[in-house]
Amino acid sequence: MSDSKPHDELETLRHSCAHLMAQAVQELFPETQVTIGPVIEDGFYYDFSRDQAFVPEDLEKIQARMKEIAAQDLKIVRHEISRAAAIKKFDDMGEKFKVEIIGAIDDDEPLSVYSQGDWSDLCRGPHVESTKQIKVFKLLHTSSAYWRGDERNPVLQRIYGTAWNTEKELRVYLKRLEEAKKRDHRKLGKELDLYSVSDEIGPGLILWHPKGARIRHLMEDFWKREHFKNGYEMVISPHAAKIDLWKTSGHTEFYKENMFPNMNIEGKEYVMKPMNCPFHIQIFKTKLRSYRDLPLRFAELGTVYRYERSGVLHGLLRVRGFTQDDAHLFCRPSQIEEEITRVLELIISILQSFGFFEYKIYLSTRPEKYVGAEESWDDATKALENSLRKKKLDFEVDPGEGVFYGPKIDIKIKDSLGRHWQVSTVQVDFNLPERFNISYIEEDGQRHQPIMLHRALMGSLERFFGCLIEHYAGAFPLWLAPVQVILLPITDKHADYANKLAQRLEASDIRTEKDLRNEKIGFKIREAQLQKIPYMIVLGDKEVDSQTLAVRKRRSKETRTLDFDSFLGELKSSIDSRRIDSES
Repeated sequence: MSDSKPHDELETLRHSCAHLMAQAVQELFPETQVTIGPVIEDGFYYDFSRDQAFVPEDLEKIQARMKEIAAQDLKIVRHEISRAAAIKKFDDMGEKFKVEIIGAIDDDEPLSVYSQGDWSDLCRGPHVESTKQIKVFKLLHTSSAYWRGDERNPVLQRIYGTAWNTEKELRVYLKRLEEAKKRDHRKLGKELDLYSVSDEIGPGLILWHPKGARIRHLMEDFWKREHFKNGYEMVISPHAAKIDLWKTSGHTEFYKENMFPNMNIEGKEYVMKPMNCPFHIQIFKTKLRSYRDLPLRFAELGTVYRYERSGVLHGLLRVRGFTQDDAHLFCRPSQIEEEITRVLELIISILQSFGFFEYKIYLSTRPEKYVGAEESWDDATKALENSLRKKKLDFEVDPGEGVFYGPKIDIKIKDSLGRHWQVSTVQVDFNLPERFNISYIEEDGQRHQPIMLHRALMGSLERFFGCLIEHYAGAFPLWLAPVQVILLPITDKHADYANKLAQRLEASDIRTEKDLRNEKIGFKIREAQLQKIPYMIVLGDKEVDSQTLAVRKRRSKETRTLDFDSFLGELKSSIDSRRIDSES
């Protein structure tokens, strides 16, 4: 555990490289205005305002100019400047976006400007001491972005780059990027016929194809079984509700811009639900609850709708309609720690079943603006921390990053390429129980307000499925594969044997396909490998005569001869254990 997130040397190098890029851009294209240039995971970007779009040849020119500036060994110097002087300085430079940034800063403390040669920019820092220290970098690609993320604002051009300490680190990273392109869930989703998005339906709304829907069914079925085993009750809520519900919850006040427009039905305003929590509260309120009833654990695979700007939509990872693996727990204050511990156990169990064994965990504490008593916050934060320690999970404290209604734990999973994805969260909520005035009868016979825990294990099925596609490069483990076995008869005369085997496998709940096309067996094998089917069964004269199977795994050139029962036993063993078989 660490108590803060240090500004490490690599972050400093990358931030300095972002400034180096901005200087090169403005020297090559003087009409360009700069906005912001933060460090991101594995790199940086800078947003520019320029009428003409950057093309790949421009990136080559910018990178070459960056190397020239770096070689000049320009000292990077920090200057303090008053707010008024900063506004005048950047206004004289024609940097209207910088002026707007400064104008939004309330603090009257001096600002800092970093200069390298004749070029300077408003920045908190820190930076390296000289441009000569910035040696290993590469510009990657461009994209569009709205100023301040608002589609009503001007469209900017974003240039992404990366910087490293050594050439070897850069080569490893670029190789990882190439592998990530091959694993892109949008590419594989189309190639493997898993899902699609239709312009006729609308952006950010997912069509699940039969194979993708089969995997989703397997995910949901497993999720439900595990929840029933862990004391949860399943609930189902509608997709829309009267706007009054969202006024009570506070969503119309704090979340309005992310909600779909209102619908008028019989003179009443309705809204597509952005959250499931108010519905679960309504179920809690249907009868008087006793302390003996608590904890109550309501779980739902609830589809919600959020208005995401079209510019940020991204395959399955950022959508407008998605299904949360949601749950809300109502408990007594004394039960918080035990319930959080149980949730963490379930999270780790579920994630490991899907093949994720490494995590980054963050404990987010009380922000400046919050609801609820300080003592309650301290108790809840301590309960979260104690639960993490009890499960011996390493974590970082993220000071002040809790949501206004309570502290939280966020878990990021590490995939096969070393990337981290935000999925699981556990949040304590002091706000909604008060807003909806829910209560239970305690041992003292008085009404008390329960503590509410929000909890998601996978985050959303869509996003988690996108993670799975990229984690496995579409080659799902046997228990999740939409097609587990494909039968490949060499000629038409072997088709009857293939049909009989298919019936026996399907009767044993093995998802099976047959390739009965009049094609060469080598072609059929390559097609099955492209579809990443775990097992291929080649059937020829030898197999028909001996009533055996020539078994081949998708990543192996070895063919084994097995009888039906031995093969079925191998399949069942792997499926029942949810084994992550790297060879399969």
